[in-house]
Amino acid sequence: MNLRKPALSFGQIINMNFGFFGLQYSFGLQQANMSPIYSYLGADESSLPLLWLAGPMTGLIVQPIIGAMSDKTITRWGRRTPYFLIGAIFCSLSLLIMPFSSSVWMAASILWILDAANNITQEPYRAFVSDKLDKTQHSLGFLTQSAFTGLGQTLSYLTPFLLINFFAVSESGRIGRIPTSTLVAFLIGSVVSITSILWTLKTTREIPLTEAEKAKIRASPAGVRSTFAEIFEALRDMPLTMKTMAPMMLFSWYAMFIYWQYIAKCVSQTLYGTIDSESPLFRKAEIWVGPMGAFYNAVAFISAFGLAYLARQYGPKYLHGLCLASAGIGLLALPYLHDRYLLLLPMLGVGLSWASMMGNPYIMLAGSIPPERTGVYMGIFNMFIVIPMLLETFTMPMYYKAWLGDSPVNAIRLAGLLLVLAALSVLFIKIKKGAVAGEPGFVGSVGH
Repeated sequence: MNLRKPALSFGQIINMNFGFFGLQYSFGLQQANMSPIYSYLGADESSLPLLWLAGPMTGLIVQPIIGAMSDKTITRWGRRTPYFLIGAIFCSLSLLIMPFSSSVWMAASILWILDAANNITQEPYRAFVSDKLDKTQHSLGFLTQSAFTGLGQTLSYLTPFLLINFFAVSESGRIGRIPTSTLVAFLIGSVVSITSILWTLKTTREIPLTEAEKAKIRASPAGVRSTFAEIFEALRDMPLTMKTMAPMMLFSWYAMFIYWQYIAKCVSQTLYGTIDSESPLFRKAEIWVGPMGAFYNAVAFISAFGLAYLARQYGPKYLHGLCLASAGIGLLALPYLHDRYLLLLPMLGVGLSWASMMGNPYIMLAGSIPPERTGVYMGIFNMFIVIPMLLETFTMPMYYKAWLGDSPVNAIRLAGLLLVLAALSVLFIKIKKGAVAGEPGFVGSVGH
């Protein structure tokens, strides 16, 4: 019999997820600035997907391993929290060094370390929510993470814009080959990353393992071989819900990786008719991508708690499909908008979709996996994110010139189409009866 876990207050759920704010501030800095940084350092446009390889590769390798390890970790601080701190320290150091990169390959190397650190923190964080909260609070827990994703990325996208417009940092000034505003933004991110995790560690403790749970962990095989065996066994026993989510994850994350890589170039082409990184107009477009990203993340932050209520009442599946469709339609319309303020309209759909992507799939997942394997399955689920990114990385250079006409505008159109296909794929997801709040048959977490 699985007894219900104590319900946490809204404030307690905020505290336990506050570290996600710093984690997502870091991700936001990458999304908004890595393609421009590579361009400033002399990278060719068609090589951008390969230079973004660090994120999906480290996610593919690190998260399942860390997930399996954290399931079997016993320390005085808990199973998950030691990984939060280790990841945050390396993340903070990488953000500190990144803007001083002197070459494309130096920046790419630092990005590998940064993404590995982020993944060390993020995977146990997902499992932490599932460990700590009863199923009746999963929607609020995961969509609070989604809200902090929106808030962290809103501020990270806005930081260079605010530094230029409110703190008199030079728009054209540079330290080395990187704009001064970008450098300062990364230094701020370094501080935010570590302090937000420290707040969560100070205010929130894991539910202690029982002696029986500790004995079971100690009796299980240890070492590298057993870790990989656990991953392969979990893959073999993957729940049906998780399997049927794969097409939706493929289309949506392939699309988002295209979006992050090509939105700056697309906006520059749409507004100013140039994609030349040496042009002052490209810099203007790049700066405007910051408020656009901030706007969609602000929409994600504001809408996340409303989505939590709707997911609780009506289930996460169809709600997620509607959000994905709104983003797809928005990106398909974006190339036809030639006023920078009108470009905010598609970001409404992107924001709703981003909030949903950071929460609703995890609500569906958490209700379908065995509690003792939460870490490893959360890590494996991240493969559903990074494999689409890897596919995009290796396939985009193959058809970018031939099929998309060497056009970032067409790349964004493709992202919109893929998000529509992701929305349609939601129809094929199978959710076990009674496993998820808002779905038929749900009865909370009391069961066999």
